[in-house]
Amino acid sequence: MSMEQRVRRHFHDELEVLQQRLLEMAGMVEESVAWAAQAVLDRDASVAPRVKATDIKVDALEVEIDERVVELLALQQPMAKDLRRIITTNKVSNDLERVGDHAVNISKAARRLSETQPLPELRELAEMITITREMLADSLAAYVSQNTGTARMVCVTDDKVDDLRRSLFRILVTFMLEDPKRISGALELLLVSQNLERIADLATNIAEDVVFLVEGESIKHGAQGHLVRDPDEGPVESD
Repeated sequence: MSMEQRVRRHFHDELEVLQQRLLEMAGMVEESVAWAAQAVLDRDASVAPRVKATDIKVDALEVEIDERVVELLALQQPMAKDLRRIITTNKVSNDLERVGDHAVNISKAARRLSETQPLPELRELAEMITITREMLADSLAAYVSQNTGTARMVCVTDDKVDDLRRSLFRILVTFMLEDPKRISGALELLLVSQNLERIADLATNIAEDVVFLVEGESIKHGAQGHLVRDPDEGPVESD
């Protein structure tokens, strides 16, 4: 095997490790979102420490992935599709870390929610949770399979989450106006809905990055008629 072949083999081995770390991170984040969301529905205060512990592991993986990306870019100087794959991996890792943070926020809200007066069952909340989790799962599946069709469907679905958040906002405001005792619980659910919306936005970002990876085309910021707002817009956490 020539020196060039050995260098190329080493590069692909390192790229494979990078992808394995990202998939490990994705699995943790998906679990955290599932735990936190179910804790809200169950008014379960016990989940928050588990989600926080997982988030610490997710943060460590993001740091490792960042370091591996820098090393690959500096030492291997990849081109074309390999370069796009490394850049996309780094962006997906950053987005997953932020999804993990939102899962922590949701689990904290569930803990506080357990101490408030129960609210009537909210179909919109359950539907928002289901769609958001599906968007996250589909965007990651699209990344693994490099399926741009699935990725584009995730982008379209984001509008449903936005509509549900607005509906939930109106319902919760009505609850607060009708009964002051419901204010604390309603505020926590507003916080939950904001964080779910941010997770959906980040899933959309990942889906857009899949299209960039496969087709070399950016569909962000209104390209092809799809506008995604900044998922960091506005406050999302309350203690």
